[in-house]
Amino acid sequence: MKSITSILLMTLVLLSLTLTCANQTANPNFIIIFCDDLGYGDIGCFGSTLHRTPNIDTIAENGMRLTNFYVTSGVCTPSRSSLMTGCYPRRVNMHEDHQGHCVLFPVGRKGLHPDEDTIADKLKQLGYATACIGKWHLGDQPDFLPTRQGFDMYYGIPYSNDMGGSVQSNRPPLPLLEDETVIEAPVDQNTITRRYTEKAIQFITENKDKPFFLYLPHTMPHNPVHASALFRGKSANEGYGDAVEEIDWSTGEILKTLRDLDLEEKTLVLFTSDNGAAKKWGGNNGPLRGWKGSTWEGGQRVPCVVQWKGKIGKKRESDQLCSTLDLLPTLVTLTGGTGGEHIDGYDISSILFDENAESPRTTFYFYQMDQLQAVRYVNWKLHLPLEDKKRNWGPGEGPQKMQLYDLSKDIGESNNVADQFPEIVKELLKVAENARSDIGDEDLKGTKQRAAGWVDEPDPLLMP
Repeated sequence: MKSITSILLMTLVLLSLTLTCANQTANPNFIIIFCDDLGYGDIGCFGSTLHRTPNIDTIAENGMRLTNFYVTSGVCTPSRSSLMTGCYPRRVNMHEDHQGHCVLFPVGRKGLHPDEDTIADKLKQLGYATACIGKWHLGDQPDFLPTRQGFDMYYGIPYSNDMGGSVQSNRPPLPLLEDETVIEAPVDQNTITRRYTEKAIQFITENKDKPFFLYLPHTMPHNPVHASALFRGKSANEGYGDAVEEIDWSTGEILKTLRDLDLEEKTLVLFTSDNGAAKKWGGNNGPLRGWKGSTWEGGQRVPCVVQWKGKIGKKRESDQLCSTLDLLPTLVTLTGGTGGEHIDGYDISSILFDENAESPRTTFYFYQMDQLQAVRYVNWKLHLPLEDKKRNWGPGEGPQKMQLYDLSKDIGESNNVADQFPEIVKELLKVAENARSDIGDEDLKGTKQRAAGWVDEPDPLLMP
């Protein structure tokens, strides 16, 4: 006869297993597809007539478009830090590199601090399998790689595809990493989108019976653009269009995998971009003013579509103010967890499920590196008066006057109404002061900034 102690132990084990299985069944899967330099008007469901994007458009058909969706910077590193942490780049000291450049460069001393809680950290703590497949750009030293930031596995390049070694630089050849090991240098960029897709499908398939988080930050269509033989020269927009259409194919392959594995009703899929399209590379920011690297709408408002079969209604659209800042608290809340402390994001899940829901976000800050350049409150956007407006690269633009735009009527920021609405200007100047006090402005340090990660002597990534 079994002892009471043995029976109690068996009962506790069975209860634990039951709770674990229930958690794995209840928790949804998450896939974030994050393009590099894809503009607001570069996909069909956001108005493109050049690019064929039927698979991405299908996400909008089966789910919704978010038309007021922002990233926190017009360039790569700071934008990505916000998606990962739910914080403005200045809060986590990822607004510039150790030399004052707008993004991190190879063999740099700086990276996202390993103690920061990323989406992957939070979800891994909840029992999720986690993978980063694609461009990272939050530090190339071992302490800063995805495998040290909550991801079980990593496959991709550590920074932008134009940062590889050359005769004029001492940078290493552009490396492809698997976890923390260089497996190819220089990487064959013609096949990189296809290989990311194959790895993503492998990860989904291997983790189909438990909750997973897949972060797929594509290398393309950042310049220099590349596409595989099946897509090269096939679009109506030269190399840029070829790269966009291969990303669309990749998205279709991932959606097909979810259907084949009966995971559509268990998986939220979100597709967006890290910033707006660059001026000279073939991209299109639609009706928006400005380009990559700017704090105009074209630099930071990006296309976003999201689906979750059976949870998000079809062919929906929301113009509520949202941001990549909001993804961490939203995804974690959907698991029943808590979104984290000392972050700038909000849970926007109500917007996904209720067409009448209003965003908890009413304000948004537009920084160029350490300089606060504009603020938004509801539909109003104020470009601040500046002695010298910084650019992401090179000399500044010189003095700038106060400019106020009602984005609900003037998405192209063409009609300055600052003189007509002095009270609105006054309120937005208060919003700007809050930003300065909280996270800083040029020589003013904010009261709630945190340190980045640092290494004294960075090592180049070398071929094995």
